[in-house]
Amino acid sequence: MRALQLVADRDLRTVEVDAPGAPGPGEVTVRIQVVALNHIDVWGWRGMAFAKRKLPLTIGAEASGVVETLGAGTSGLVPGQLVSIYGARTCGLCHACREGRDNLCEHVGGVHGFHLDGFAQERINLPARLLVPAPPGCDAVGAALAPVTFGTVEHMLFDNAKLQPGETILVHAGGSGIGTAAIQLAKRHGATVITTVGSDEKIEPAKALGADHVINYRTDRFEGVVRKLTRKKGVDVVFEHVGKDTFAGSMLCLKRGGRLVTCGSTSGVSTEVNLMMLFQQQLKLLGSFGCRMENMADAMEKMARGWVKPVIDTEVGFDDIDVALKRMEGRQVFGKIVLRVDRDIAA
Repeated sequence: MRALQLVADRDLRTVEVDAPGAPGPGEVTVRIQVVALNHIDVWGWRGMAFAKRKLPLTIGAEASGVVETLGAGTSGLVPGQLVSIYGARTCGLCHACREGRDNLCEHVGGVHGFHLDGFAQERINLPARLLVPAPPGCDAVGAALAPVTFGTVEHMLFDNAKLQPGETILVHAGGSGIGTAAIQLAKRHGATVITTVGSDEKIEPAKALGADHVINYRTDRFEGVVRKLTRKKGVDVVFEHVGKDTFAGSMLCLKRGGRLVTCGSTSGVSTEVNLMMLFQQQLKLLGSFGCRMENMADAMEKMARGWVKPVIDTEVGFDDIDVALKRMEGRQVFGKIVLRVDRDIAA
């Protein structure tokens, strides 16, 4: 079968590998349908150092697939069923896993496409407990975007930041995959949404998703515009995933008692924090990583109801992956780039 493997820094190749054998007890063979690309794939492509990573490595951290074969002892799944795949190899046994706090697993074995072989392959055997069934009305693309693109945002906004209807939120990088999801989910929840984008061409598409105000951060200082829009009060929540370049400005955008929730650091992993501002304004800085499987189910249900939708910039095949990653690296996308894996699905 085909797989897309990173064999060296910036060297991705489509290779032929052995298909998986029969699934073991509690496992399922999944025929992969769609892989959604993320900055985690760009980091791997660049050769950023990760503990325990060994090359060659099959890429892909976010995907959907169809159940093909059930191993002994599996339940709740049937062959032909569309599923969304949880991207971390959690233990399923620790206190956090048993409570449904999957992303706080105490014995996680790694992240697929990062430390472990990922989903950019035609078939894979996985523990059945890591598969979340897609509801009727949610297609393979939507299911592929549930684990990271929408699940991450669900966890950030509602589990951690506890966004409330009527509040105002600043969403950074509204043209990114999680940015497009955050705009829609926050607006659907009844929030006023301010977002930043990197070009004028992205302003109208961001507004079409529900953003009330869109700021081109390359031509305006976003913190100044936000203070003006909120009459110097600031926003209730900042949805931060850019990192060093925006973090200080994001804190300036918060109202007294406001919450900043972050899941990323694409512009740099280290920054300075104004501690006096932090305690005097009683701000809350919240870290968020991944999601719970319940977040994936909630996101797919909202997609099935038509409340939110995947925003797809480009669909590619195996042969176009280098172009896709370079496009992501140059921040030229609006929404997601998805890789069609199954030969039976038209691109």
